[in-house]
Amino acid sequence: MNGRGNRKKRVGTVVSDKMDKTIVVEVTRTVMDPTYKKVVRKKKKYKAHDEENKYKMGEKVTIMETRPLSKDKRWRVISSLS
Repeated sequence: MNGRGNRKKRVGTVVSDKMDKTIVVEVTRTVMDPTYKKVVRKKKKYKAHDEENKYKMGEKVTIMETRPLSKDKRWRVISSLS
């Protein structure tokens, strides 16, 4: 078995870039409510590593799972989509 296996990837929007080398990315997904059978949007925020502080608020980015980098940081930015 080669490589490191399948790492999760998410696409979201940068909602905060105030920290040093860290951004907060909000990922939105749609799911079907099991009781009411209605499609609802769910949001989750991930702290992602941004080594060069180059991603700014409002940008759409792709993040990938990685080893723990700090207490809350388990994702890193791969690329910008905007």
